Amino acid sequence: MPDKEITPVTTTRSQAEMPFAIVQGEPMSEMPSDLYIPPDALEIFLEAFEGPLDLLLYLIKRQNIDILDIPIAQITAQYMQYIELMEVLQLELAGDYLVMAAMLAEIKSRMLLPRSDYEEEEGDPRAELIRRLQEYERYKQAADDLDSLPRYERDIFGTIVEFPDRSINHGPPNVSLDALLKVFAEVLSRAEMFSHHHITREPLSVRERMSIILERVSADEFIEFTSLFSVEEGRAGVIVSLLAILELLKDALIEMVQNELYGPIYVKAAA
Repeated sequence: MPDKEITPVTTTRSQAEMPFAIVQGEPMSEMPSDLYIPPDALEIFLEAFEGPLDLLLYLIKRQNIDILDIPIAQITAQYMQYIELMEVLQLELAGDYLVMAAMLAEIKSRMLLPRSDYEEEEGDPRAELIRRLQEYERYKQAADDLDSLPRYERDIFGTIVEFPDRSINHGPPNVSLDALLKVFAEVLSRAEMFSHHHITREPLSVRERMSIILERVSADEFIEFTSLFSVEEGRAGVIVSLLAILELLKDALIEMVQNELYGPIYVKAAA
């Protein structure tokens, strides 16, 4: 079987090389000879600690250490390693980190030295540090819980929908007879309290009471239904007022509305 002839495939320069950068729309496949990159031009920002307590809490949680029984020597050594690492990376160290390092060194030395009777009464030298760590952990957890809540314009976005052709006509709600009688019963019960103050006088007729009510109402604004009664007149007075109101409603001389069930009733003159 004769050997097959193999034809070499030529690759163009544009297919072999991809531009590593595009400057002002022009692709560049070679590094400029006069390009200068300062040593501090590239910075990598990692998740930073919010303070020395945050660093200590991270070290404790990473090793599943009981916060009530902190091995000060071990934590101090790891804390100082992080401090040295920050110095190598030329990070600006806050004074709080160095203060915490001094505090850890003091606690470590106090735990290594033999205790006197006076120091035994003071208790564990780690107690203040443990209290601060527990308090900081509670506040940090509360901040994380608040941050996880949905936030407007971050997790939830509002929108406005317009309906230009939409029109809403709210007619006056109807007043049921039961609601009218219920309000009248309350007025009647209050009138009973003034029965002993009743003064005998010539009673008003229903027609005269209708005229009085028409003088009090207007077509521009509503007034409360109960304000049309005078409980000082007693049972007879409020009954005459109710009959006058019903006659005015029958003749369509007044309007009566109620915005909600068992809500107040309002009256105004008919337009």
